[in-house]
Amino acid sequence: MKNRVIVLCVCAAFLIAPCLSRAQQNSQAQQNGAEQQNNTNTWSQPDSMRVVKEVRNRLLSLTDYDVFDSLRFSLQGRTVILQGYASRPVLKSEAEKTVKGIEGVESVDNEIQVLPASPMDDRIRMQVYRRIYGQPAMRKYTSGPAYEGEGPSVAMAAGGITQDPPMGYHAIHIIVNNGHVILTGVVDSQGDADIATMQANLTPDVFSVENDLQVAGNPKESASNKN
Repeated sequence: MKNRVIVLCVCAAFLIAPCLSRAQQNSQAQQNGAEQQNNTNTWSQPDSMRVVKEVRNRLLSLTDYDVFDSLRFSLQGRTVILQGYASRPVLKSEAEKTVKGIEGVESVDNEIQVLPASPMDDRIRMQVYRRIYGQPAMRKYTSGPAYEGEGPSVAMAAGGITQDPPMGYHAIHIIVNNGHVILTGVVDSQGDADIATMQANLTPDVFSVENDLQVAGNPKESASNKN
């Protein structure tokens, strides 16, 4: 009888061992599966660099992206998150459409804010544009007509400058939202950022100015004052 108990215990031990082995194998398989799933949801560093470059190039190439808009983006897994401001709804939809076409992008989270249509904001856009780009020190930041007499025309202002914005390159973007102004872009010096802020503050009907301009060579340095 004693020998039978021992045999049964030994047999039981051999029965348990395969169960433990199978449990360990299942656990390892689940872990490997989770790692593989994580790998499929993220990009490698070269792919991330490729996607960042392509998203940037595609956004900058949009024909409806102008001096009165400001777009930025980030990556989360294989999702591209779009943020910023669009003076016209068409820019928001175009930005999402062009980014979705990039190889490897699984989804787009479109958080771009469409600015309200406002005759007052259009007048502010016109005046801030002329005040900033009309300064001799600031003409280097645009390839288009910028100073008084050669800036946006009276006809353009009458029809709404949002619908017919100034053409050409503009380093400083002017965002107007219900009388509040945000300046974005890159300038050569803090002095130029201060000039842009001052000119925006001197514009009639402007309630506040947020200077989010970056100084070249100092990516973390920006004039984020609200006046």
